[in-house]
Amino acid sequence: MIQEFQSVVRELPTESAQQAVGYPTLFLLVALGSLVPVIPTGALVSSAAVVALHQSSPFSLLFVFIVASAAAFLGDVCLYWLGQRGVRSKNGSKWLETLTRRAAPERLAQAQEKLAEHGGTVLVLSRLVPAGRIPVMLACLLGKMPLKTFARGDVPACLAWAATYQLIGILGGSLFPEPWQGVVAAVALTVVISGAPALWRSLRARFGHGTA
Repeated sequence: MIQEFQSVVRELPTESAQQAVGYPTLFLLVALGSLVPVIPTGALVSSAAVVALHQSSPFSLLFVFIVASAAAFLGDVCLYWLGQRGVRSKNGSKWLETLTRRAAPERLAQAQEKLAEHGGTVLVLSRLVPAGRIPVMLACLLGKMPLKTFARGDVPACLAWAATYQLIGILGGSLFPEPWQGVVAAVALTVVISGAPALWRSLRARFGHGTA
């Protein structure tokens, strides 16, 4: 299996062709993943950073950062705008329903409390904490935060998010000589980071019920 993967990597197109296809693809997937929170966008950015690290162009990593942060911002703003339409509508919308289903009541309550205390700055933390973006966005919608205010707070959030996952990719790519090895390491590290909070909550709830 590993030998087959290596042979596929060796047969990849030239670096210029990879960039011509890779950057638009990264933009579309990250924007779509921000709009429909199913695609693991963090792993995409980390993987793209690994590939960029092994390219000869000195601006490859910068382009990955710009493309990823811009796509994340566009997806967030579009999702928030669609959510606003649902809040204003008497019957709501499928986008607002989707956000509500993905935000546990206790997470939503915490997000509303933090939003009341820290305002728009909580958006930065919500982007960095796994599964923290949707509850905070929903709290902003229910608090009727204007789109312009949300967008201003989302800019540094998307920049910090892109930089964080790009750094994960750089670390993974620096440890291994082959790009595919760095991609595997970066994806694995991203999955661990994303799943750790949920695992911790599950273990805490299980032990909590056991000691009650």
